Amino acid sequence: MDFSDVFKQSNQLARISPDGKYLATCVQYRLVVRDVSTLQILQLYTCLDQISCMEWSSDSLFILCAMYKRGLVQVWSLEQPDWHCKIDEGSIGLVSSRWSPDGRHILNTTEFHLRITVWSLCNKAVSYIKYPKACDKGISFSRDGQYLALAERRQCKDCVSIFVCNNWHLLRHFETETEDLAGLEWSPSGCVLAVWDSCLEYKVLLYSLDGRLLSTFSAYDWSLGIKAVCWSPSSQFLAVGSYDEKVCILNHITWKKIMQFEHPAALDDSKATVYMEVEKRPARSSEEMSLHNIASSTALFSTQSNYDICLPPVQIPVVDPDPDRANPAMGVSALAFSADSRYLATKNDNMATTVWVWDMQKLRLEAVLRHTSGVRCFQWSPRSARLALCTGNSNLYMWSPGGCIVVQVPSEGQFQVLSLSWHPAGDRLVLLGKEQLCLCYLDTNKQDS
Repeated sequence: MDFSDVFKQSNQLARISPDGKYLATCVQYRLVVRDVSTLQILQLYTCLDQISCMEWSSDSLFILCAMYKRGLVQVWSLEQPDWHCKIDEGSIGLVSSRWSPDGRHILNTTEFHLRITVWSLCNKAVSYIKYPKACDKGISFSRDGQYLALAERRQCKDCVSIFVCNNWHLLRHFETETEDLAGLEWSPSGCVLAVWDSCLEYKVLLYSLDGRLLSTFSAYDWSLGIKAVCWSPSSQFLAVGSYDEKVCILNHITWKKIMQFEHPAALDDSKATVYMEVEKRPARSSEEMSLHNIASSTALFSTQSNYDICLPPVQIPVVDPDPDRANPAMGVSALAFSADSRYLATKNDNMATTVWVWDMQKLRLEAVLRHTSGVRCFQWSPRSARLALCTGNSNLYMWSPGGCIVVQVPSEGQFQVLSLSWHPAGDRLVLLGKEQLCLCYLDTNKQDS
């Protein structure tokens, strides 16, 4: 495992292009495009204000930079550096900007979610979509890029509209049986649309492309709702995480619950392997402890971490939520399937230092990763069953069926890894700190056992 030099970035805006050839980073109002292999600067663009959002087009030919405070979007071309596009939403404002799957249309959501404006880079045509609902996951494109599902609110009722992306014509429109629709997402196969209710109502609705209700799943009658939903890449499973610290697994045939995963605070007789992070301060010689070295070395008192395997019984640290605070830290907030759908990783906010890995073939707990600080981000490799995660310190943590490793990111200062993302080839990672980033290169010749 090797690491690159450290580069500047702002607002965690660093993205590898879909074809894996380029790395785009934002530094205040500048957009820097580098070659992933050499990390040499290929293009440098200057935007009109500080960049709030940056996104590659699907074919890696264009980069979108949104400046929400100014209501502006600028688009840059890699093939024609002199060409650029500017979209000004004016006084109506801008809260979200994203590419369509074809990489030639931009969807801008205005302030107060009054409408979505679709701008075409091909013929400069403009289309408008009214009544978008203000929810975190109210837009979902099918995997093949043919259809757009949009959550709407009309006359105090939740609705879903399905549009054809090649001409933005309305294909289907139907009301949903939700009290307060919180999100929707297409299955990877594009055949089923999952729609779920707010935190006050536990309800998942499965719709077909023509708007037929295939099934309804409701685990409880009381007000304890859904916090996270995730499809498996194979479309065979739908994982539903809720505020009661449980994950329900639905199958794609009957859309009924086949398993419920819980997050117990005590692991007494579990067959899962429990890895516990242990911090150790490296031993120093008398010379290293001299005043000269103390003054010159910033890492003298740094600690080193590694995983130890713990035998049951094992206690998992639990933090009780504060009932007096809004949006208390409780329930399953993060779900992620491995690329082959074999494993599911979960995080329960009541146990913020722990990541749980479940075997979807055996439908049981496979591993528990317990850390000294709260887990900020975890993500599976797009090519293998390898899970990478970070906790906001200078370490990179990785799990695979063969075991766990902890690697400290080498840097002159204290590089704190706040988030991470994989290269499409699965052979490297982008590690993001507060104002810096670096690349981690993996030895892909070693196969996970």
